[in-house]
Amino acid sequence: MTFRPLDRRTFLQGVGTSMALPWLYAMQPRKALSADEAAATAATRLAFVFVPNGVIVPAWTPTGKGTDYQLSETLSVLEPHKSEINVLTGLAQDNGRPKGDGPGDHARSASTFLTGAHPVKTAGADIRVGISVDQVAAEKLGRDTLLPSLELGIEAGRNAGNCDSGYSCAYSNAISWKTPTTPMVKEIYPRLAFERLFGTAENSEAQARRLRNRKSILDVVAGDAAKLQSRLGKTDRQKVDEYFTSVREIENRIVRAEKIAEQPRPEIEIPRGIPEEMQDHIRLMFDILVLAFQTDTTRVATFMLANEGSNRSYPNIGVKEGHHQLSHHQDKEDPINKLKQIDKFLATQFGYFLDKLKSVTEGERTLLDNSLVLYGSGLCDGNAHNHDNLPLVLAGRGGMTVETGRHIVYEKETPMNNLFLSMLDRVGAPAESIGDSTARLTELDG
Repeated sequence: MTFRPLDRRTFLQGVGTSMALPWLYAMQPRKALSADEAAATAATRLAFVFVPNGVIVPAWTPTGKGTDYQLSETLSVLEPHKSEINVLTGLAQDNGRPKGDGPGDHARSASTFLTGAHPVKTAGADIRVGISVDQVAAEKLGRDTLLPSLELGIEAGRNAGNCDSGYSCAYSNAISWKTPTTPMVKEIYPRLAFERLFGTAENSEAQARRLRNRKSILDVVAGDAAKLQSRLGKTDRQKVDEYFTSVREIENRIVRAEKIAEQPRPEIEIPRGIPEEMQDHIRLMFDILVLAFQTDTTRVATFMLANEGSNRSYPNIGVKEGHHQLSHHQDKEDPINKLKQIDKFLATQFGYFLDKLKSVTEGERTLLDNSLVLYGSGLCDGNAHNHDNLPLVLAGRGGMTVETGRHIVYEKETPMNNLFLSMLDRVGAPAESIGDSTARLTELDG
């Protein structure tokens, strides 16, 4: 008998839509169909999730070191994933410090977070910082995917004007930089992010026609889908069914969000297509990111849970004051307690993302096993505005190249950019240096 495996970049087509497929056993050569061998061929994904305004450090920092540690008050919500994460303590972004430029730590927090470079202090068009680690990875990994990278957020921003003590708004509103002078614009609308995965500018007219008719992407690729199912084994058919169910669910949630947003609401302006509840918005964007990784549409992504210096409130958890306002807590009990609530809420959303990644199987591994996801902030404490001892969690095993389940405490002032070199190695996009990097972090190997 002959066996013709599916190409890894198999797409379903229909009315201007191109829909990628998740990893399937049928995409492996016959000689490599054992679960372990098949899983070893899966790509490693790279994601960075940014938290604004720092954290309350005593409530964030775990007790103990190595595998003998206990998660902190804030990170206790990640207990179900304790064996799949490493909490990193002691890393610093030295170029986030003033270096003679005076105030503006929030702008420097976001702009140095992934670049490791010191931004030029300007509110004009002559912005300059550095190439971010995600774009270093995208330059190589993007050659094999539909999208080189995906940039997401939940809060709109602008790239012009003064947002922090003479620093351009571009520095506070972006963590991904294509070049030292070009920030990557993040997508905050779920519908537009979703369409980036399943359509391009070349078929925008067909997309518009389909959307006017409210047809599901699954409807327009139905013919190809039926032909595909006849070629798959039982396990693959189940995986495709689960994937289609996820796509349909996200489509329905987007449509519901748009309908709610379109309803007249006196004295309240709600952007079209954004869920009313912040948690719904965050989780919908995380779900879209999981789809992007599951289908190998991209292997590199960033997600800003808010712009740096954001002063949005969190009424869903009873915090009515602005986040940035509270971050200048002056060691007062009330703002500190409210900040701890915000920190825990955001960590809970990250836990949701890890749940979703873990639910997707790739052979004997999960999508989380085949990912590296960094969660954290470019500031340690929002009141002190310090850029050392940054709050960071590294989730996933990076294709089984990282030993997890530890609290790794590094020597003070260890460059965070050393971590980036180690991450790039594990996704197959090595670099000689990032920012002020000095070496690779061998501790990730265990």
